[in-house]
Amino acid sequence: MLNKPYLDVPGTTVFDMEQSRKGYHLNQFCMSLMKAENRQRFLANQRAYVDEWPMTEDQKQAVLAVDLNRAISLGGNIYFLAKLGATHGKSFQQMAGSMTGMSEDDYRSMMIAGGRSVNGNRSIQERN
Repeated sequence: MLNKPYLDVPGTTVFDMEQSRKGYHLNQFCMSLMKAENRQRFLANQRAYVDEWPMTEDQKQAVLAVDLNRAISLGGNIYFLAKLGATHGKSFQQMAGSMTGMSEDDYRSMMIAGGRSVNGNRSIQERN
């Protein structure tokens, strides 16, 4: 495994080559949702539609639960996953709020106020 100093950033998954390979089919599934007929098929029977894709069962479960953090850890790229959120009628702001455990309003307020503090969020080692 390559030296990846960015793995020390808390709460951050960098979409690198390894993540890209791991999430290839998950991200291709998300891209399929760009077509209206695929969105309709997916919403009509989500399990049947995800079963058409050679994703891992963990990836499929993340999709079905719309668990974006889990999907990212399994190789999903947020820009592809945004298509899943949009299919469910979610804005990017709503999705980001759900990923932080905040309500949409709390997330919006935090961002307007300048975002999260960098203290304790630059390095996992900082917290020890």
